[in-house]
Amino acid sequence: MLKTMTRTAMRVGTKALKEGLRAAPLVAKRLPAKKTVAPSANWTTGLAIGTAGPRRYRLYKPPGVRRNESLPLLVMLHGCGQDAEALAASSRMNAIAARERFFVLYPEQDRLSNMQGCWNWYDTRTGRAQAEANSISAAIEQVCLAQAVDRRRVALAGISAGAGMAVLLATQHPERFRAIAMHSGIAPGVAHSSASAIKAMFGQSVTTSPLPAIAPDVRLPALLVIHGAADHVVAPGNGAEAAMRWGERVGARASKPRRVQRGARYAAMITDYRKSGRLVATHCAVERLGHAWSGGAAGHSYSDPKGPDASRMIWSFIARQFAKAAD
Repeated sequence: MLKTMTRTAMRVGTKALKEGLRAAPLVAKRLPAKKTVAPSANWTTGLAIGTAGPRRYRLYKPPGVRRNESLPLLVMLHGCGQDAEALAASSRMNAIAARERFFVLYPEQDRLSNMQGCWNWYDTRTGRAQAEANSISAAIEQVCLAQAVDRRRVALAGISAGAGMAVLLATQHPERFRAIAMHSGIAPGVAHSSASAIKAMFGQSVTTSPLPAIAPDVRLPALLVIHGAADHVVAPGNGAEAAMRWGERVGARASKPRRVQRGARYAAMITDYRKSGRLVATHCAVERLGHAWSGGAAGHSYSDPKGPDASRMIWSFIARQFAKAAD
């Protein structure tokens, strides 16, 4: 069975199994040109040291931050075959940050830890995943200490392997984040090794545990899940399962799915999970979208500009959670 899945994975462009789950490139077809974010005083590089060792990061600061300001922070985790700069360029999140005034932190995986730059989100049995999460937390803390960050308004977002690492961070430190967004990722708690991660990529859950062990009195941050219905790298069922598991933990009920389409962009089916009126999770299944950032910049391997704008959706979702927390 595993050999069959390996051959299938190779056909869709993944190199995951040659090196113990070097997870798949975000799309099978790569474009020759790589556009990057232009260097500026608002786009800086840093280094943080955690239990997994040093990790570089990129930080975007909106222009003209004043001393008496206290701004939100969005942490963006890249996928396999990407780095911090590539995710910033394809998602165009910095443009939204400039307009809405928030910091964007892009931690970066070390290539010695994973040759394709994948976060080892699945390797919880050996503790490698937790160590990498600690290094990301060290970068977040470093930025919070050095910049005018409002610690009450911190959120996480990630794509593919970055999405897996984002939910791991959120379940480990739920008190630290107000919202989390998973794009094209795998449901939390279903993989603990490379073998189980491979099965999860193909939609084969290997555990009945709804989530990693979390105290019942701990409130998890609200979750937004965006997943392409035509994703051949990470099975679309992972997106639905992630939102369902998040909601199940507190007995949230699913709304009737609603179909939304704007202009010529791909349509999306949206399902909300609510508990006593409180939004717990939202699942957005984007029709015709593969394993790529929905509505991303044209000319990037990791973007599909025809999809609804995931970056706008993510920030809108996060901003609503920040506003609710303030109330």
